[in-house]
Amino acid sequence: MLVSSTICTSFCHSPGTRLVTYCDKYLLPKFCSSMRKPRKLTTSYKEAAEAYEKAKDHDNHIRMLLEHLGQPEAAMRVAQQNHSLTGAKMVARFLLKLGDYSTAIHFLAMSQCGEEAFQLAQKHGQMETYAEIIGPNATAEELQSIALHFEEENKHHLAGKFFLRSGKYAKALKHFLSHHTGEDHSSLDLAIETISLAKDEVLKSQLIDYLMGETDGIPKDAHYLFRLYMALDQHEEAARTAIIITREEQAQGNYRSAHDMLFSMYQTLGAQRAPAEMAANLLLLHSYVLVKVHIKIGNHLKGAHLLMRVAKNISKFPMHVVPILTSTVIECHRARLHMSAFSYASMLMRPEYRNKIDAKYTKRIEAVVRRPNSYELEENNSPCPFCNHSVPTNELFCPACKNNIPYCIASGQHMVRDNWSVCPHCNFPACYSEFTSLLETESTCPMCSQALIPEDIHLIADPTAYLQAIGTHD
Repeated sequence: MLVSSTICTSFCHSPGTRLVTYCDKYLLPKFCSSMRKPRKLTTSYKEAAEAYEKAKDHDNHIRMLLEHLGQPEAAMRVAQQNHSLTGAKMVARFLLKLGDYSTAIHFLAMSQCGEEAFQLAQKHGQMETYAEIIGPNATAEELQSIALHFEEENKHHLAGKFFLRSGKYAKALKHFLSHHTGEDHSSLDLAIETISLAKDEVLKSQLIDYLMGETDGIPKDAHYLFRLYMALDQHEEAARTAIIITREEQAQGNYRSAHDMLFSMYQTLGAQRAPAEMAANLLLLHSYVLVKVHIKIGNHLKGAHLLMRVAKNISKFPMHVVPILTSTVIECHRARLHMSAFSYASMLMRPEYRNKIDAKYTKRIEAVVRRPNSYELEENNSPCPFCNHSVPTNELFCPACKNNIPYCIASGQHMVRDNWSVCPHCNFPACYSEFTSLLETESTCPMCSQALIPEDIHLIADPTAYLQAIGTHD
């Protein structure tokens, strides 16, 4: 054996000879295999590592790289390439000495040492790291093991998350509802996802009871009920819930908030599935939002017509009845709609409203009532986009073809065929001239609030396809 060692050593230091090739190819692997610890008589760890590598003694190669050469990256590569369980454990132990639990677990998991990685994570409180590392490739058994670990630690959100991924929907829902707090709603999001996947009526009823407050006496944000119905494709129930939500916001005087909520839910449902009441409420709230925009830039006639649309439905704005009626009188008077101004001023003179009028407007409103003016600026007509029948500009129903006419989100007036455009973000229609004019002073879409400039808006030559998609008959 000593002779073989000498031969190998001398051959290895004679590059270029055939004997070196012969030694490398035949003698050294056999010698290394028989020795198991090649060149241990020398202090050259690098040469020893190379010999172990040639001998395909991966475990000792890894040991040399870790313990003597300080090359953990190379050791990781050798362990992974050769699927060495012992080598992977050595790398993990090396990383543990450095306190790098995350990398140690990651390495074991990537080396197909799942059980060792799980045990290490469990021992050092790194289960979340382990769960993140195994990701979408985890087996149902692994996912359940993780879920049970979190369950034992009363980490309900994480337990529910992994029960959900393993298909244990009842357990997942139980943990999500146990974890939900007033500040953290992420568990409710996952509870809805659980029900949409489970398709289980019992679990669905449990979640609805929880959202309605039947379980703990605390009703939850109705948005979650809307989202649950949408996830289950129960669009009628979702629409009813949306109407209830926005009605409550309106009743509290939060009109912009109600508008944005209703718009979002309307977009989620889609124009074809949204009921007429929902569309009508959105129109009213949008008209209210547009009033301030047009009054600010001096469009008093548009502001007056928008206010009259709102005032005709004043019961839906209970917190601001008198201010809205007061603004309607003032804007109608400015726009020379004197008969309309008189009509709404007379409403304000009713006992239930009169004492609530702002003192700075009282005399002006009383003057409108005492000295009525019969003049009313005649409203312009424009053609119905469906049948071309002449319809008042602010009228949204065509008496000829019985269609509800889409409204312009920039002016509130009805759309016309030869002046058609849409918001590139929300796809709601707007008269091209009105929209581009509005964007000279405003920087966002009045419907979806996304940033826009006039150049973003394009004239649509033929809106037939759009009309076919949204046209509905009474």
